[in-house]
Amino acid sequence: MSIDRAVMAFAGVMILASLVLSQLHSPYWLLFTGFVGLNLVQASFTGFCPAAMIFKRLGCKAGTAFS
Repeated sequence: MSIDRAVMAFAGVMILASLVLSQLHSPYWLLFTGFVGLNLVQASFTGFCPAAMIFKRLGCKAGTAFS
């Protein structure tokens, strides 16, 4: 799996998990959804993504967005 796809999959899982937690536990979990969204937007403009750096260290091959 490339880093790009791993980052998108990770972001999707985090968003879905926070939506479920907001329904089951507390609506404050929606703040985490907003954080993930803001991080995706800033990564698209700056190219800096902490999750991409972690996936690179875990051995994922480079994609085109976070190389």
